[in-house]
Amino acid sequence: MIARPAGLSRAVPALYSLALAALILGPLLGPGYLLLRDAVSTPRSFLTDSALGLTDAAARAVPQDAAIAALTSLLDGGLVVKAILLAALWLAGWGAARMVAALLPTTGLGPQLLASTVMLWNPYVAERLLQGHWSLLTGYAALPWAVLAALRLRRSARPWSPGSWCPLGLTLAAAGLTPTGALLATTLAAVLLAAPGGAGSRWPRLAVAAALAASASAPWLTATALSGAGAQGSDPTGVAAFAARAEPGLGTLGSLAGLGGIWNSAAVPATRTGLFAVAGTVVLLAVVACGLPALWRRRGNPVIAALAVVAAAAVLLPALAATGWGMTAGEWAVTRVPGAGLLRDAQKWVALAAPFYALAAAAGAGTLGRLGVRTSAGRVRSGQAAAVGIVAVLLALPDLAWGVGGALRPVHYPPAWERVAWQLRAADESGDVAVLPAGMFRLFPYSGDAPVLDPAPRMLPEDVLQTGELIVAAGTVEGEGGRARDVERLLLAGEDADGLARLGVRWVLVEHGTPGPLGQSRRTLDRLDEVYSDEELSLHRVAGDVAATGAEAGRRAASVVAHLVWAALLAGSASVLLAHHVRTGRGRGRADQA
Repeated sequence: MIARPAGLSRAVPALYSLALAALILGPLLGPGYLLLRDAVSTPRSFLTDSALGLTDAAARAVPQDAAIAALTSLLDGGLVVKAILLAALWLAGWGAARMVAALLPTTGLGPQLLASTVMLWNPYVAERLLQGHWSLLTGYAALPWAVLAALRLRRSARPWSPGSWCPLGLTLAAAGLTPTGALLATTLAAVLLAAPGGAGSRWPRLAVAAALAASASAPWLTATALSGAGAQGSDPTGVAAFAARAEPGLGTLGSLAGLGGIWNSAAVPATRTGLFAVAGTVVLLAVVACGLPALWRRRGNPVIAALAVVAAAAVLLPALAATGWGMTAGEWAVTRVPGAGLLRDAQKWVALAAPFYALAAAAGAGTLGRLGVRTSAGRVRSGQAAAVGIVAVLLALPDLAWGVGGALRPVHYPPAWERVAWQLRAADESGDVAVLPAGMFRLFPYSGDAPVLDPAPRMLPEDVLQTGELIVAAGTVEGEGGRARDVERLLLAGEDADGLARLGVRWVLVEHGTPGPLGQSRRTLDRLDEVYSDEELSLHRVAGDVAATGAEAGRRAASVVAHLVWAALLAGSASVLLAHHVRTGRGRGRADQA
């Protein structure tokens, strides 16, 4: 048998994961912008108070919005978002293969590729893509790398040395593109670092991890503290509205065990809306279950044991949260515990089970090989068994391919958006933007069949007022935007324009071609100056003095510093690791020459 070159073996999982990621995103990789439910990419974003998380709304999109604003000052926003999403999916699959190689070093290439497939090709990825949670998938992608980083830190007698903590710093900073991502990666890393064993005491490495987590989470922690939005509490009706959902024939626990069960029944692939969901879940769990005996024999490895405990908790706790008493406890928490509203979408935490699933699938390839029938060439090998597992996982969710059944397609904004943005930049007047029709979601002719978040807050250079109110199947979930609600009521009632000025509104943008309540707003608009109008958008100006409502200079400076801390951790850790890789490569090259 001809030996496979070591370099090729290392490269194959990365190339395979990249190919799978491209197959998943499919048509989205063409020209245009991502605009689907909660996902909004625009040609250019701006560093507004909203982007820094300094409005009365909860800081759910920091440092994401500020980072996109910085990058889109140099690059097209559609390209930036698609590049981040492609990189996230690629790294999720590659990281799973690397994790298997580290924890199960005797496994071959086939089981590593099976682990990559399980990490990438599952209902969690499909449903979060359909919901538009592209940035959450960066936190998901960080999980196998968090395992690798925790392994390095556990093996180091000097956890404070850059070579020891930089991998974890980079992982947590990348995951920290959103608050949820930071919590996912931090939780997994903390559990692994707290597990018994490793070099030296666990407390120094936990202290290092805590400092890194605080730095990675600095933007949203600072924004929450400065804005006070987290202390207001969340609407308790959101707990039931965002609870994990039972898919056909599976129940809530079965849906979560199969890495599905997102709250929005419209954000699921077609094959998860019928009894095929049962078949797909059975296939995925069977592939995972084949590896449980092998991992049980390795239960003495504290990292593997910890991953198993985390996976079990990630499935069971969201299932319990969807019960009657679980919802009661959740309602109490979101109204009384600052920041607890971040936990209400319970299904997103099932991501923590994915690394163990990938590891078990890889371990199961050996079991599948032992169960294989004999052929003229002998017993089926683990690589062949892994290939069978890969095909089974792919067929269990066939419509994840090509943009999740074509749902992920780029859109093209009409030129009116750029013209309005230019109008606001040219005017250079302080004051916020109110939007009509009322509500946060839109249904434009160019945006497809699913409601999408209003692109105005990310398209325009001024703060756009949003109530945060969400319309779900169970009813309405109120947001934290108190001033935005006051402005919305004023517009719908057709009141005098002076009220807008008192509330800090300089502009009113009317978005045509999308349904939504307009009330008596025409009476108010008739009292304003119309500065732009076409079939897509109309922009109206409030004359005279407008109350100042922007964040104070000190709060804004503190938020900017927090974002710079996060960016420094991301760039600094990456630079140190790159320099180490270059030095190692040169040393290996000199050794080969010798």
